[in-house]
Amino acid sequence: MKGIILAGGLGSRLRPLTKVTNKHLLPIYDRPMIYYPLQTLCEAGIREIMIVTGGNSAGDFLKLLGNGRDFGLPHIAYTYQEGEGGIADALKLCEHFAAGDAVAVILGDNILQGSISPFVRRFEEQRSGCRLVLKEVEDPERFGVPEFDGERIVRIEEKPAVPKSNYAVTGIYLYDSRVFDYARDLRPSARGELEITDVNNAYIDAGDCYYDVLEGWWTDAGQFESLYRATQLVAEERMKKALARA
Repeated sequence: MKGIILAGGLGSRLRPLTKVTNKHLLPIYDRPMIYYPLQTLCEAGIREIMIVTGGNSAGDFLKLLGNGRDFGLPHIAYTYQEGEGGIADALKLCEHFAAGDAVAVILGDNILQGSISPFVRRFEEQRSGCRLVLKEVEDPERFGVPEFDGERIVRIEEKPAVPKSNYAVTGIYLYDSRVFDYARDLRPSARGELEITDVNNAYIDAGDCYYDVLEGWWTDAGQFESLYRATQLVAEERMKKALARA
């Protein structure tokens, strides 16, 4: 399995901070934001990783991360997304890198407490399909929201005004190689983007979508409130670990 971190876009919701740098290079407590998803993939045993970046600060990722040696990686691959075409548009750029393998995709502004290793292992036991990571949240209208029939997801709605559940589809997705076929067939949404929700719904329609519910905390860091919350959560986690070692 190969790993993909989607760290493109222009970060317009975090201006003026992102007028001078890419959103994913902003600090979360004591580390750049991009460190967190990269570490998440590494802890799950994924060693081949591509970062999709964009904007005017793309070269800064190479200066910061280099070839990935600080993370125990043999190398890091990079590619560039022009503009803000959406998550699925960024994912399409990685088809050559994936080379027919399954992929673990994580959004570059997703910060979580635990490990995705159990989800990766369960996905590897699947014969095909996708595996989504869900989290119960207080503000599901900000995210893709699953609709359930019993224990089964029957549809995902992107940023619904009236959510059909209190669960968010986090920015952690495990896909077989069909993901690139589905992404190629997408049409832009009303927002003018290729939506990852449409990819996930394609797997649901095929009867090949599974999920896990994340324990521990999770947040994105794509707007000021969640950026602040991410810093608080990471700081509290660091202090707990320091106290445990004392």
